[in-house]
Amino acid sequence: MKARWHSLWREWLSPLVYALLLTQSGATGVRVDGASMLPSLRNGEELVVPRAEGWAHRLGVGEYRRGDIVVFKPPREAAQEWQNRYRGLPLPWNYRPYLVKRVVGVPGDQIKVQQGTVYVNGQAVAEPGTMNYWDRFCHDTSSDLANFPALTVPARHYFVMGDNRSPGGSLDSRVFGPVDLRDVAGRAVLSVWPLARKADATPPCDGAAHPEQRVKYSGEVRWNPRWLAGQSH
Repeated sequence: MKARWHSLWREWLSPLVYALLLTQSGATGVRVDGASMLPSLRNGEELVVPRAEGWAHRLGVGEYRRGDIVVFKPPREAAQEWQNRYRGLPLPWNYRPYLVKRVVGVPGDQIKVQQGTVYVNGQAVAEPGTMNYWDRFCHDTSSDLANFPALTVPARHYFVMGDNRSPGGSLDSRVFGPVDLRDVAGRAVLSVWPLARKADATPPCDGAAHPEQRVKYSGEVRWNPRWLAGQSH
């Protein structure tokens, strides 16, 4: 009997346990779906998210910072974010998909958006890469999302926004509110796929659904994998 259990552990149970430990406390991969993080991230990019850091933050060790790109599930109350399809395949149930956005406000911050500019605690946030990009195309300055009233971020919550500042370009905390820390899987630290991409991305400015399907790519082909942690936007 002892030999049988030893064989069962060695051949079946230990690989399963180690796989669970690796995926839960190691790192996992997440794919970007959509254009809400243009120009920083493009549809189809594969990101690396350290799970151990996410667990540590939920236990009170460390915290996310403004500017971090995080992977999270939207609040349960955000019914419009629930889905019943996974990568085009229908499912018999609804679920909360993981989203990718940037931390704009941490607990205690007062956030507001005025004419497309983000203010944190009364100070305009410098977003040179994001602002310069959208000023060239279709920077939304007049919609309700571009003029969001002041809100104070609750304890253990984060205010997140997409880098896409075109009309309807990102549905984020301006729509579903601050994100609870317990719903944050972790911080995206590395983009690993694709290996190469064209330098320029021209977004659609029609405000229609699925803008990622109409982004036009051009220019020289460049090496794509890059470090995201601490990246300016």
